[in-house]
Amino acid sequence: MQISQPENTTKPKKSRFGIRSMALCALFAAVTAVLSQIAIPIGPVPISLATLAVFLSGGLLGARDGTISQLIYVLLGIVGVPVFAGFSGGLSRIAGPTGGYIIGYIFMALVIGLIVPHCGNKLRYIIPVFVLGLLICYAFGTVWYIVLTHTGIGAAMMTCVVPFLPGDAVKIVLSAVLTVKLSRGIRKIYQ
Repeated sequence: MQISQPENTTKPKKSRFGIRSMALCALFAAVTAVLSQIAIPIGPVPISLATLAVFLSGGLLGARDGTISQLIYVLLGIVGVPVFAGFSGGLSRIAGPTGGYIIGYIFMALVIGLIVPHCGNKLRYIIPVFVLGLLICYAFGTVWYIVLTHTGIGAAMMTCVVPFLPGDAVKIVLSAVLTVKLSRGIRKIYQ
């Protein structure tokens, strides 16, 4: 006597990473690449608008897709696509003194993406989250810079952080406002 198994009538779950998610990740990787080119070379670390794109990717796409978008950006640069500031690319840029900042974009987007969904779309909560994300990027980049250049922490801060504070403050406010304004539209795309 053979016992038959009940037939599985449940539908298989669809992957949560669908076409829309892939398209948004690619779009934000491209936005990061474009904004990276809007740069002012002021020394070993250029001033660029790349962090504006990172704030937006984490704030609008969330932890998973924001992180993936920045991972795509970094991987494209590593394989030689000229997506980094100054139309540069290659592993040498990551292995160089500014590589920590570029790697920091991934973790910056992750932390922002984890916290912003709990901010109720309110600027007063989003802005501090963006500040935290930027501090994470600064930490990765500055430690990397210190290790590779054997510079003291004070000198590294004066080279890699202090000159960027005013511009980064403007980018934080602008990207927080854009996150609030665009979040409803992004949510509709995901539905």
